[in-house]
Amino acid sequence: MAEKSMVEYYELSERFIALANEMTAEGKESQAVNAALMSASGVYATYIAAGNNGGLTPAGVKKVTSVYKANLQNIQKLKQESSAKIAD
Repeated sequence: MAEKSMVEYYELSERFIALANEMTAEGKESQAVNAALMSASGVYATYIAAGNNGGLTPAGVKKVTSVYKANLQNIQKLKQESSAKIAD
């Protein structure tokens, strides 16, 4: 991904995190906010993959979950690298 795209990616991610933090500050339970965010992401991922009226086949579900898994693994890798730099 180009540097400009990565900057935009992080900015968009930060907006979702800020909104989740606002909801938590309003007194919503963090577990509920997390579940709602995941649900909204799943709905949007389905829309992107299958359109407004479509649904995912089992293969489509596998494809979307593999993207989520890879993203989560990358986040954890970055967190570990960040923690290691702080410890140095």
